[in-house]
Amino acid sequence: MQMRTTYRGGWKGTVAVVCAVLLALPLLVATASAQVSSYGEKQAGENTGDQLPTVLQKVAVSQHLNQQLPLNAEFVDETGKTVHLGDYFGGKTPAVISLVYFSCSLLCSEELDGLTSSLEMVHLTPGKDFQVVIMSIDPTDTPADAAKKKAFYLKRYGRPETADGWHFLTGKKPAIDAVTDAVGFGYVRVPGPDGRLTQFAHASSIELVTSQGKLAQYYLGVEYSPKDMLLGLIDASGNKIGSPVANILTYCYHYDPQTNKHSLIVARVVQFGGMVTMAGLGGFIFLMFRRDLKLGREHNLTGRNGSRTDKG
Repeated sequence: MQMRTTYRGGWKGTVAVVCAVLLALPLLVATASAQVSSYGEKQAGENTGDQLPTVLQKVAVSQHLNQQLPLNAEFVDETGKTVHLGDYFGGKTPAVISLVYFSCSLLCSEELDGLTSSLEMVHLTPGKDFQVVIMSIDPTDTPADAAKKKAFYLKRYGRPETADGWHFLTGKKPAIDAVTDAVGFGYVRVPGPDGRLTQFAHASSIELVTSQGKLAQYYLGVEYSPKDMLLGLIDASGNKIGSPVANILTYCYHYDPQTNKHSLIVARVVQFGGMVTMAGLGGFIFLMFRRDLKLGREHNLTGRNGSRTDKG
């Protein structure tokens, strides 16, 4: 009688890995598709080395700690009421300042998302313990645009009773420039998809301001530590001025004025990372199959040669 042993252990492991990978691939593809526009819609300019494009050399955040904000600068709030920046200062509460523009769907949204998420974990109350002042750098933004943004982020924050502590402001260019100059917030108009100067290249930052309207602390990027936020607000409420932070900037656009092309840098990183991940998984599957095929052949060959018995 001939006895044959079949090699099975490696194949089960490989099949399980393949199944897991196949289940994960649609998620990877969906994630990449959701975050990255097609190449036909969004193109990046050629890499010119370590030098920033000319337009971004004017985009920076200079940390003007202890600088007094122009409290007489005139704006319009989300209700259409004319206000002055000083209306939110002069008491005992500090403020969080964010400079964005309301039609931006890229970095500005990430910045406000990060700010809201951080404040959700800070056990202080807007309107009572501090003010949130969001100012548009686009003079074409309207109070209706501001009201829409306020409704969205107030709902996301989840505490509608704090509405009086959230202020979304629009204004004319002289008032906007007075505030951005004081803050040290550089920005430049850039062309949109239609070629018109309807978008802005800028970096991302938020600022904490003392109750007297002086810049107390800068936080750069789009994610903010709730612990740092809490400590910064407590210090600012006591009119304490913080220290400069590492000047690592996150830009809204990677823009090349010579080719008139721009794209979101983060999207390209996400797309490249997804391609590398899928290529690595494909290589792993191929190597696993080759290894198991080789082991299977060797095992079956050994079974045929070493497991034969004669029936007498």
